[in-house]
Amino acid sequence: MPQRVLRSLLVAACFLFPALAAAQVPTTRPTPEQAQVLLQTRPDLVAQLRQRFAASGLTRDQIHARLRAEGYPEDLLDAYLPGTTGPAPTSEDAFAAVRALGIADSSEIAELQTESGEQQRRNGAGPAESSVTTVITGPDGTTVTTRSGGTGASGGVGSASATTQNRGVPGAAGQTGNEGARANSQFERDSTSLGRDQITSRRDSIARKIAADSGFTIFGVDIFRRSTSQFDPNSSGPVDANYKLGPGDRLVLILTGDVESSYDLPVTREGFVVVPQVGQLFVANLTLGELDRVLYTRLSRVYSGVRSNNQGTTRYSVSVARLRSNQIYVVGDVQRPGSYMVSSAGTALTALYAAGGPTTNGSLRTVQVRRGGRTVDVLDVYEYLVGGDATHDVRLQTGDVVFIPVHGPRVRIVGEIARPAIYEIKASESLTDLVRNAGGLRATAATQRILIERILPPQERAGTGRDRVAMDVASSALLGGTGPLVPLRDGDVVRVFPVAERVRNRVLVLGNVYQPGAQGFTPGMQLSDALRRAGLMSDTYLGEVQISRIRADSSRVALRAMLADTSGRVLNDISLQEDDQIRVFSLSTFRPARTVSIGGAVRRGGRFPYREGMTLRDLVLLANGVLESAYLKEAEVARLPEDRSAGRTATTLRVPLDSTYLFERGPNGEYVGPPGLAAPSAGAPETVLKPYDNVLVLRQPDWSLQRTVVLQGEVRYPGSYALTRKTERLSDLIKRAGGLTDEAYADGIVFNRRENAIGRVGLELSGALGRYESSDNLILRDGDSVSIPAYNAIVTIRGAVNAPSSVAYVRGKDIDYYIGAAGGATPKADESHAYVTQPSGKLETVKKHIFIPDHVPKPRPGSVVTVPENDGTNKRDTVALITGLAQIIASTVAIVIAVSRR
Repeated sequence: MPQRVLRSLLVAACFLFPALAAAQVPTTRPTPEQAQVLLQTRPDLVAQLRQRFAASGLTRDQIHARLRAEGYPEDLLDAYLPGTTGPAPTSEDAFAAVRALGIADSSEIAELQTESGEQQRRNGAGPAESSVTTVITGPDGTTVTTRSGGTGASGGVGSASATTQNRGVPGAAGQTGNEGARANSQFERDSTSLGRDQITSRRDSIARKIAADSGFTIFGVDIFRRSTSQFDPNSSGPVDANYKLGPGDRLVLILTGDVESSYDLPVTREGFVVVPQVGQLFVANLTLGELDRVLYTRLSRVYSGVRSNNQGTTRYSVSVARLRSNQIYVVGDVQRPGSYMVSSAGTALTALYAAGGPTTNGSLRTVQVRRGGRTVDVLDVYEYLVGGDATHDVRLQTGDVVFIPVHGPRVRIVGEIARPAIYEIKASESLTDLVRNAGGLRATAATQRILIERILPPQERAGTGRDRVAMDVASSALLGGTGPLVPLRDGDVVRVFPVAERVRNRVLVLGNVYQPGAQGFTPGMQLSDALRRAGLMSDTYLGEVQISRIRADSSRVALRAMLADTSGRVLNDISLQEDDQIRVFSLSTFRPARTVSIGGAVRRGGRFPYREGMTLRDLVLLANGVLESAYLKEAEVARLPEDRSAGRTATTLRVPLDSTYLFERGPNGEYVGPPGLAAPSAGAPETVLKPYDNVLVLRQPDWSLQRTVVLQGEVRYPGSYALTRKTERLSDLIKRAGGLTDEAYADGIVFNRRENAIGRVGLELSGALGRYESSDNLILRDGDSVSIPAYNAIVTIRGAVNAPSSVAYVRGKDIDYYIGAAGGATPKADESHAYVTQPSGKLETVKKHIFIPDHVPKPRPGSVVTVPENDGTNKRDTVALITGLAQIIASTVAIVIAVSRR
């Protein structure tokens, strides 16, 4: 017994082939790059810093000197200086240095840091392999450092930590120290339990809050930064009567009346003009008004028609055709100090626009115009910006010096004010003046108080930690102007608080009313009063109106009332209180959505809303009418049963129809569609539907439009034929077409079926014509096409052969003959899988047998022989095959030995 078992297992092992295991390709993960310390920032951020350096007026040497004085490397900011191209690295030292130089204030640095941190998060390592450190710096120098990471070695996802520092920057009071510390502490507590995305969102929220409360923009400075020529004075007239003439001006004198003439009169370097027939006139330092009187005196001597007030028979007019240019100097704390050529009509504001305005250290309140070593006027730019008063904007002359001194005391105002910013104040100005310059309080400003944060002078600091104090001021004094003046000091921060968010003195009406929303509450107001104001709809549920009332402990209690009708009368009226919420219900909210359905021979089947009194005809109209194939004697209605015992889900009934359900009619009232089964002309009773009815419009049995088949090629009468019955076959069609011609090649038939995208079907026409029940004699379908070609005595050979070509058909030759006729197979050919496409469309290939001869196909006339290429998928690994076979045999022998020892 064991020997027989061993022999059977060995024989079986010889025919077993082991499965080849899929090769396990080791995947190696690339080593993640370490996060870079210095990041390549966005070009727009670098451009912002370069613009600020250009606006500061500092040279490269001055910047180097200041950096050395602050303890920074002198070349730390070279990449940001104007004229430098390419991206610049950013770091905390660079931001701190920019802040120390005064190029940008703390709020702007915080914004740049936030954007740079966001760029680092996008461009740095992925969340699963790296960590991101972000520093947010508030206007007061308080920094929030967040450090978030992905999946570390310990497997934690989205771990985060936060630390806070306070590097107080003098003069930068964004939030108070206590406010910044509280915000940082809260951020530190929250970040321990937040993921990476949550930390980023919280960080951005803090940064936006700090930026919104900064108010670090210096009022009035940005107006001079705009690169526009709209503020330049005209280089040509007209000018006012107070304009003083000088060398370089060009005048035009026009005479009309008895004398018609005009003269171009340039003012010479000596200050003269020469008028023909009149002579030389000295006009330097004369105004246009004074020149008019001089011209009257001189012209009246020459022209008798010239009279006083220019009312004679000879009239004259003089105007400035072109203005001269004055060389002036702009010095002090100005963006671009130097010498400028401006029009003689230019003023002090013209000079400020030309020089880019004051720097952040310059004054806008005491712009001095000096002429001949003395100050001729002082311009307060605030009067021009706030009130439009340019009284002290004097016209400049050649050699004038516009001097911008260092700014005076400054105060920052933030909160509910029209223009939150930093304002320069004069010694005589108070809080009222500051609010006026800032545009006044907003409508949302609280009128109870205004907070002033003040840095105390050294002599007033009572002890350690009392450098800053806060003081409240009643804003009613500002509104009425009756209170005492509140003086301000340099460095003050004025905070205007918003009104409370809660809306008082109201009730809320919601639900089925015409005007839902809030209503003003008045003492003694009843529920009926609120309902009449809101207006009840006609489908209001009268059974209950709910009132939600807030109690002293902030909890709510529910009250209810019943309506008498929809006019607003309440059976048990309730006195309302402030903040009551009233909800009115609608009957439609309790009503289910009842529907009816229709299907079958209709144009648009589906589900439709049910309406009371709805009939079957109404539903057919909603379905866009019946199809031409509809059976118009009866329809089936499935209705919900009243008795659901024994699992019954529906009852069906047949309802009558008639021809009136055909809504499309001809001029004489007859139906113009295709013929069908006869239907009653009229008289079918209307069928009233019930909710959830399901209507099925039946189709006429065996109804269909004509089915066509295209017959082409070698038949006597080719064309498009309509099938006469559903069982018509291929031989019947050819017989109707008069049969085949003498040149027809039956074995080359091309039969295509459009139904279900089948395509070409291989069949033998000779078999179909010889025997009616043959499988090749197919039953035809709509859309079939049949093409019978002429006889073709050519065999085509293609694929992996040395000379793809077409050769003459030789009776009885197999596929090997034709492959040889094409030069034989190429080295890459897979000759064992060569196949023949017979002219009928059938495919034949070589079939190998072990004990009987192989089946080798023989091409017919018009066939195609194809030799495919070997793509390598059919190669057998002989070594692996033998190895696997040996393993199977060894395992089998071991099993047999174990069994035989029992």
